[in-house]
Amino acid sequence: MTRPSSDPYRDWLRARLSTELGVREAELAIQSAVQRRGWTAIRALGPRDVVAVLQDIYAQMHDEYGHARADRWLEGTTLDLAKFAEAVPVPAQPTEGPIAPAPTPLRWGRRAHDLPLLLSRSHAEIAGRSLSAIRVNPDLRSLERAAEWDVQATQAEVRRWETEEMLSRLRADHARVEVADQVAAAAAQAELLELNVTELEGALRAREPVGPRLAHTRLMAAQTRAFLDAFTPLIDLTLADTPLTAPEVDLAHARFALGVPLHPSVLRARQTLNYTQWQSGEDSPAVMHAQHAVHLAEEEARAQLDTTLRAARTHQAALRELRMQIGDLERRAARLTQLGGDPLSRARLQLEWRQARTAARVQAHRLEESVRLLEALVSENGEPELPLA
Repeated sequence: MTRPSSDPYRDWLRARLSTELGVREAELAIQSAVQRRGWTAIRALGPRDVVAVLQDIYAQMHDEYGHARADRWLEGTTLDLAKFAEAVPVPAQPTEGPIAPAPTPLRWGRRAHDLPLLLSRSHAEIAGRSLSAIRVNPDLRSLERAAEWDVQATQAEVRRWETEEMLSRLRADHARVEVADQVAAAAAQAELLELNVTELEGALRAREPVGPRLAHTRLMAAQTRAFLDAFTPLIDLTLADTPLTAPEVDLAHARFALGVPLHPSVLRARQTLNYTQWQSGEDSPAVMHAQHAVHLAEEEARAQLDTTLRAARTHQAALRELRMQIGDLERRAARLTQLGGDPLSRARLQLEWRQARTAARVQAHRLEESVRLLEALVSENGEPELPLA
């Protein structure tokens, strides 16, 4: 019986690129991607590595043949890769040592959300050692495919918890900036309210009926000052003046389809299916149940992917509108400064600008979090490598 290739994803990539570039150019493209990213030359490639090489070829085709042809090629190639990834596990390297070495005592007192990552890394190590043992035992050779899926599933679980850790740090950083934005907006509001109070006090001295408005404005000014007294010492207000940035990414990109077959839940369901086929035979009720579980896992992963994509597109559209609003406010402020506008008008415009920037920052942050989550599903090593927008 012919043994499966030890590097099936490299073979698939070489065959696919050869039809477009020729055999020699395809091999050169793969070698160039490996060298540029510092990968070990003999390392077996996985789907995330293939995506990285496809991005290189896409950029090259985009420059040589134009946007439309490059997009059509990438969409078809990415969907074919997704189908290939559904059937072929990532090649797993054997792990030296005993199957289950005696663990060293865990150091307790860590943060609670660290523990799932520690557990998933432990499972991945044990799965790798089990695969190594299966490969050297002829009686267990038929289990090798299921063990490869087990390794892939445990590694995906590690990436899942590493992504959760990354998102946790990112959200903490975002929260600090968003609070600074709100404090800066409150400072602009306080300045406007003080000017309003001064104006209304002048109107009251001129016997205009502004008493209720003046009382309400004074109350709002006092509340705003109390807010600033409480929060200004807690934050770095200069964060509110950091540039408003967001990832430039094409959210219609076909490669996001890889997120379904590479989802940890789908990989685990496929591992269970392969193990059940080895244990019970192809046509047993247990195999049918396992196949149904794979289908359910795929549907759940697709729903999660679609929800994240929809959210990202919503944030991207809202951010685009808010940036236009900010640009308009900045142009109005420049004109007002040139014309020597009064302090009250300038303060009112400054508050509108701060409020628009605060809203835009929130949309930019939510967009970045959604994109980083999507990228973690399809980029090699879980690191984002954004496609051309």
